[in-house]
Amino acid sequence: MVRLPFVTAATTLLSFGVILGFGHLRDFFRRVLHSLHFVGEPAGGNLKGYAPICEGTDDFYVRRFFRRVQDCFERPIASKPDAWFDVIERYSNDNNKTLHRTTKTSKCLNLASFNYLGFAAADEYCTPRVVESLKKYSASTCSSRVDGGNTLLHVELEELVARFVRKPAAILLGMGYTTNSSIIPALIGRGGLIISDSLNHNSIVSGARASGASIRVFQHNNPAHLEAILREQVAVGQPRTHRAWKKILVIVEGIYSMEGELCKLPEIVSICKKYKAYTYMDEAHSIGAVGKTGRGVCELLGVDPADVDIMMGTLSKSFGSSGGYIAATKEIIHHLKHTCPSHIYGTSMSPPAVEQVISAMKVILGEDGTDRGAKKIAQIRDNSNFFRSELQKMGFEVLGDADSPVMPMMVYNPAKMPAFSRECLKKNVAVVPVGFPATPLLLGRIRICISASHTREDLIKGLEVISDVGDLVGIKYFQVEQDRATSVQNSETEEASVNNPRLLC
Repeated sequence: MVRLPFVTAATTLLSFGVILGFGHLRDFFRRVLHSLHFVGEPAGGNLKGYAPICEGTDDFYVRRFFRRVQDCFERPIASKPDAWFDVIERYSNDNNKTLHRTTKTSKCLNLASFNYLGFAAADEYCTPRVVESLKKYSASTCSSRVDGGNTLLHVELEELVARFVRKPAAILLGMGYTTNSSIIPALIGRGGLIISDSLNHNSIVSGARASGASIRVFQHNNPAHLEAILREQVAVGQPRTHRAWKKILVIVEGIYSMEGELCKLPEIVSICKKYKAYTYMDEAHSIGAVGKTGRGVCELLGVDPADVDIMMGTLSKSFGSSGGYIAATKEIIHHLKHTCPSHIYGTSMSPPAVEQVISAMKVILGEDGTDRGAKKIAQIRDNSNFFRSELQKMGFEVLGDADSPVMPMMVYNPAKMPAFSRECLKKNVAVVPVGFPATPLLLGRIRICISASHTREDLIKGLEVISDVGDLVGIKYFQVEQDRATSVQNSETEEASVNNPRLLC
């Protein structure tokens, strides 16, 4: 739950108002001056007689908002995304319109990557096997799975994924985003109903819109609102005809990537069973990262995987590779292999990327002959809970639940996001600011991601820098409340001591 202070909300609205006002004013004079100097030619550099390709609010946002802060994004790195990595320094001579790379790099603490279990760096078990697979299979199959891109590695990984998440079967796809956006239309279409959490990832939104199914949205992580929508839709049925829906698909995430919150899965599964709706769960940020053995939200919250009909996950985070998977019954997976466009037409996962996931999963399962996997899972849990509690003690507003390695730190003001990011970079700490349209306009934040590869010394270093920069830009919103509460408590103690002298003894 976001607790937006009144003064912060007012100053944030004022900041956006100033940017919008001056932006539109500058655009007005730009059009006037252009019409005076270039009579008959459209403004913005478009060819005469052609409609502008870039126009409207999107173009205005990029020019007047994003361009001012784009040096905080797409920062190139020159090393693997481990606990520390090398960030290439850049500069601009035209107010961020163009950015130029230098030959200098800064070694920064990495609080930006999704390298949850530390497998993105060289690993004693994974790396030699990946190198051998590269020699044997090459860097790409240059083909889709249904043509010439189906290797023994792909078959082995599908079986391993199914065993890891405890489902009967699984299918691999070349990209996590595409897994959602192409699988959902293959599962449901016209005559079906999708009920989606209001804060679901854009890949889910894209897949739902492409499916042709009707869409309803329930309040974020609110099972009661979900049940109210299900009850209404089951009773009313399809628009106009009022026939029963062909199928209803409820879509949620295991850990919400911009909130760091765990899904209320037990309650949602119970409601879906009650109304005969299918459950689809995206575990991009939870698989491998939470649960006693890294098996995700089902394990953490005590839900039987058989009660979740479709389990989706990415391989680009906890497993240090790329791609995505869907795990379900054998009948559903058979259907997807014959209908999903990304599987039929898309190039299959790179064999070395497949081997990386196979090796990482075997480490997590302990099949490498060591307990390193169990230690990694325990380490990320300890690191996440320590870092979150320390940030909260400092007075920052931090979203998310215990055990979640994703911790958004609220900034709100659009000027404070780039200021915080730039000042952290100066002190060799890399963080990612996240704002509109990835978040609501007033809810800008810094998203911190913790890794099992971070040592306690790394985390303390990061906390010291974040605390200093937080004081500098003024985002310790609840430190004032804590200080005020302490002051009130002290004054009450002093007053009680005066009234009762024995308390002074």
